[in-house]
Amino acid sequence: MNRTKGERIFGAFNGIFLFFIAAVTLYPFIYIIAVSLSSSKYVNMGDIWLLPRGFNLSAYHQIIRKEGIWTAFFNSFYYMIFGTAVSLALTILGAYPLSRVRLKGRRIINVLVVFTMWFSAGMVPAYLNFKNMGLLNSRLGIIFGFAVSTYNFILLRTYFMSVPDALEEAARIDGASDFRIMAQIFVPLSIPSLATIGLFYAVERWNSYFWPMILLTNEDKIPLQVVLKKMVVDMTSRLDNMEFGRDMVSFSEDSFIYSTMVLAMIPMLILYPFIQRYFVKGIMLGSVKG
Repeated sequence: MNRTKGERIFGAFNGIFLFFIAAVTLYPFIYIIAVSLSSSKYVNMGDIWLLPRGFNLSAYHQIIRKEGIWTAFFNSFYYMIFGTAVSLALTILGAYPLSRVRLKGRRIINVLVVFTMWFSAGMVPAYLNFKNMGLLNSRLGIIFGFAVSTYNFILLRTYFMSVPDALEEAARIDGASDFRIMAQIFVPLSIPSLATIGLFYAVERWNSYFWPMILLTNEDKIPLQVVLKKMVVDMTSRLDNMEFGRDMVSFSEDSFIYSTMVLAMIPMLILYPFIQRYFVKGIMLGSVKG
């Protein structure tokens, strides 16, 4: 079909606009990688714009030689994998019953769930709760203490509400229980939405550092983000340290900080392409039904 002149002009401007947005979005990542791979001479001069200059891996060598860094990587993957699995399971178990109109007290419970999006007890009461439940310095505290996101909960509940009631009624006539209906009908139909929510949970788990930093005291349990933060603080506050002093000849403070960012981003950059095809579909499914 031939396009009109107006459609061609719109397409051209739209292409230019999207290219500009893509460039603005990608440039910070490219810049961070370039600085992390550049010599301190060019970094300190502010002479890095797009590509690395004086290619140098000293900052990465400094990070991977850090004692406990690989244990921290394992811990982060542990919290991300098991934490995401627990979060998805609890979100499904909560979203399904609250999506059913026949549930007594459903409206009140939904109001209470939404209420938590804007109001919380605060950091000190939350810490005291963890302490009273014996979850300080515990992996279970990290996995179960932050298992459900209200936003993800509402997103999945909304999708479950969009599933035709006829499917549930047909299964119930065949004698299926509520749990079987949820597991064999609703969950398989919600794979795109679950993939999207799973990505949200995985990114949140991987990037989490504040509460692990507060709750975990054992070095063998802290995740990568906490270790990287401590390394950055050590780098910026103890530049006279002999170990850092020798390496600072070949890489700068900025290179070290950006190298930690690159290492923290790699797992998510690997994960996202495998589920990005579900992302838009998962966000839009059920979005027109409240």
